[in-house]
Amino acid sequence: MIIEPIAFFHSPLTSKFGIPRQSGLAARLPGTIVFEPPYRHADAVRGLQDFDYLWLIWEFSANRTAAHGLTVRPPRLGGNERVGVFASRSPFRPNGLGLSCVYIYKVEMSATLGPVIHVRGADLMDGTPIYDVKPYVTYADSHPEARSGFVDRSEWVQLEVQVPEELSSCFAADEWQELKEVLSWDPRPPYHDDPDRIYGMPYAGRDVRFRVSGGRLTVVGVVPL
Repeated sequence: MIIEPIAFFHSPLTSKFGIPRQSGLAARLPGTIVFEPPYRHADAVRGLQDFDYLWLIWEFSANRTAAHGLTVRPPRLGGNERVGVFASRSPFRPNGLGLSCVYIYKVEMSATLGPVIHVRGADLMDGTPIYDVKPYVTYADSHPEARSGFVDRSEWVQLEVQVPEELSSCFAADEWQELKEVLSWDPRPPYHDDPDRIYGMPYAGRDVRFRVSGGRLTVVGVVPL
């Protein structure tokens, strides 16, 4: 089977570093889905406004290295314990396909781009190819009592995020709220724990620099890219 992208995703996150590890974690994080020319017609999304959530099938396009082996080390387990690749959501997979559930903020009709879907809470970077979109339906897709394997046994604690007053003008207030939610889930690799190391993460055209000590992440600089 040969598949081609039907759309591309657009996000303020322009690199793999900082992407939320699951959809829905950074619930405020905005993004847009822009269809390719053959699908830029209102008929393609007719009825979508009556749904709240959407499934996205997409490509881990930033992973240029093929998957090796049958086990991976999930960040949720600190990057030290291995599980089977098919018992994980690792981006390094035989076919490099991702599946995410996102909130539909609004569907907008553009004179040049056709229907544009504005979403919240995606775990996709800017420019990600999308191969299909399907509405989320509660009766079939929701299983609140389901077991979640190692996820049930390993708590992921959010960081406290601090922004110095002198940096507050670098982003609008709503952008800071979106960014702080992303940062609170700790973008660093799970095995990094150097309180003196400064990290950089691109966000909305700026390089956001921060350090982490204990359970607190402090933004130390914002530099235009």
